[in-house]
Amino acid sequence: MASVPRAGSYVCGIDAAMDVIGGKWKVLILWALNERPCRFGELRRELPGVTEKVLASHLRELEDDGIVHREAYDEVPPRVEYSLTALGVSLNDALAPLGAWGRQHVLGRAYPRAAS
Repeated sequence: MASVPRAGSYVCGIDAAMDVIGGKWKVLILWALNERPCRFGELRRELPGVTEKVLASHLRELEDDGIVHREAYDEVPPRVEYSLTALGVSLNDALAPLGAWGRQHVLGRAYPRAAS
């Protein structure tokens, strides 16, 4: 499935990319699916704190954007697996340096927060 053009105007490429991955859970969904395809329940266990409603909504949005592939198997009981598309893999590759920055500058030491 090709990505769906998003409505609205963007100031730059980062603005456009953030529109695709915006929200607390989308990058964590991408991270979980980078390891292997997952069923819905597996993703819920990988992401403690996400609600079923939010996970389902984010998966639909990522699927609409061509980032995630949903495969429904004709079995009893029904089985659905989610995986990254080539576009999703390229997005995860683009996010890797951001993750490295976070590990080095936030997780690796106390990050000085700006005064409020």
